[in-house]
Amino acid sequence: MIPYGRQNITDDDIEVVTKALRADFLTQGPTIHQFEVAFAEYVGAKYAVAVANGTAALHLCALALDVTEGQKVITTPITFAASANCVRYCGGEVVFADIDPDTYLLDIKAVRNLLASAPKGTYQGIVPVDFAGRAVDLEAFRTLADEYGLWIIEDACHAPGGYFNDSQVHLQRCGNGQFADLAIFSFHPVKHIACGEGGMITTNDASLYQKLLTLRTHGISRDTNGFQNSIAFAAGDEQATNYPGWYMEMQTLGYNYRLTDFQAALGISQLARADEGLTRRREIAQVYNAAFEGLSFIKGQSGVVEGHAYHLYVVEVENRLGLYTHLREQQIFAQVHYIPCHLMPYYRAQGWKEGDFPAAENYYRHCLSLPMYPTLTEAQQAFVIQTIIDFYHS
Repeated sequence: MIPYGRQNITDDDIEVVTKALRADFLTQGPTIHQFEVAFAEYVGAKYAVAVANGTAALHLCALALDVTEGQKVITTPITFAASANCVRYCGGEVVFADIDPDTYLLDIKAVRNLLASAPKGTYQGIVPVDFAGRAVDLEAFRTLADEYGLWIIEDACHAPGGYFNDSQVHLQRCGNGQFADLAIFSFHPVKHIACGEGGMITTNDASLYQKLLTLRTHGISRDTNGFQNSIAFAAGDEQATNYPGWYMEMQTLGYNYRLTDFQAALGISQLARADEGLTRRREIAQVYNAAFEGLSFIKGQSGVVEGHAYHLYVVEVENRLGLYTHLREQQIFAQVHYIPCHLMPYYRAQGWKEGDFPAAENYYRHCLSLPMYPTLTEAQQAFVIQTIIDFYHS
């Protein structure tokens, strides 16, 4: 069986998890902060907050940015539903914009048209997605966002290690916080770094960082400098001069979105091999690109793009359903990423319909994600390629 994605768990990974399971803390221990520091350094951000999963990361970002009922946030229809759902969790309104058919990313021209067609203040934020691992030009989005007073959440779940070159030809890593207010990552098994589940938020904003730490753990603070109740109340003693060691305050409505220490230990071990895995993903992409370039049944593909992190390698093909079925018969489990969010029944009920976003809908009719993971062998990839070619030649 050749899946579209697969985790790579080594003996070293198992050893560090076993060590963590034998340690004093299974959760809320020191390994969490170690993972956060290592990950922040990897992407080039000042702060990182580890959480339960990528969806939790998105939700906390929306909360930290004070998304509330009636606020409008723009995102792409070609993404996992969580990129949009985080806005709905907070009562906000999701507004989709079409994709660029060449990059599969949120089309900045479509976003600009949306913003220009409404009074300033109509929209509050943008959630661009580094889809498949291709980095969004966040410098351009930041310029646009500043013009209209918007915040940016970068959904970088597909793109740890990915980057783009800015207008000064400086390398800008996904999640480094230079242009987005907040960025999020996922550690689902098919992602670059696998923790079973897990997520990370990165930012360069100290106030957002502190807010996220509180929201991650029930809205509870143990920071004596920020306590709101009196020392006397906290201690239950009018003579007290300091807050007692047991005291804590729930200061806002938060969530239990914590990561465990053994997941963090696995994340640290996986992070140490992240660049190695990224190199292999790019090698696989080069082979696919060369094999399919110029073939009449290939309508588009991810291609070879500088800075692409290749969580997915996408081809656009004729007779997608036929090819999908044929590949499964050969035990090749390609996948479709994604059914456009605006055509899910939940979002259809909010007024979205077929024809709203022609580029996204045309992409969906033809897209297929091929096997892409570091342990995919040359022989397996050659079999995938030949099976696809044979299907169309027959």
